[in-house]
Amino acid sequence: MSMFAKLFGDKGKGGKAPTPQEAIQKLRETEEMLAKKQDFLEKKIGEELVTAKKNGTKNKRAALQALKRKKRYEQQLGQIDGTLSTIEFQREALENANTNTEVLKNMGYAAKAMKAAHENMDIDKVDDLMADITEQQEVAQEISDVISRPIGFGDEFDEDELMAELDELEQEELDKNLLEIQGTEDVPLPSVPSTSLPSRPDKKKVEEDEDDMADLEAWAAN
Repeated sequence: MSMFAKLFGDKGKGGKAPTPQEAIQKLRETEEMLAKKQDFLEKKIGEELVTAKKNGTKNKRAALQALKRKKRYEQQLGQIDGTLSTIEFQREALENANTNTEVLKNMGYAAKAMKAAHENMDIDKVDDLMADITEQQEVAQEISDVISRPIGFGDEFDEDELMAELDELEQEELDKNLLEIQGTEDVPLPSVPSTSLPSRPDKKKVEEDEDDMADLEAWAAN
């Protein structure tokens, strides 16, 4: 048995492969574990750096040991960073593959449904169906036109006869108005006054009276 078989198990021909969802979940758990390991190493690197600074020239041996441990932690941290990058790439690729699988599965499902819908249908049947729909629409429009047409007010009346009758009615109204106007002429006028009006004085007689008055004034002056 190979090393990989020992590590991951020998599925063989009868083994059941994990689902994409299961594999993605395992990779996420691994990422979380490595992230915790990163936090631990970063904390240890900080502690060793403080130890090295604290001893400094006082205890060079202790300071050098602290720096060596710091370097080992940094190497482990770098390895974990590379591992996380690889796992992240694999997880994203698996998620994309799973998405594509689901998309293709749904597209295949839709294709089967479309095929079943078109199973008993061809272009000739579609043409016949559209022709029937058009014909029924025309019939429906004709029925609507007939229903909306007013009953008893069709075109059975001659328009010329109607216009002649209208002219007669207008003439009757005009004659009626004329008779009313003529009726006012028969109303009796006020009677002429019986007493005679004062007559206008005769112009010649007025002149004679004026001459006599002038002679009388001349005699009185003498």
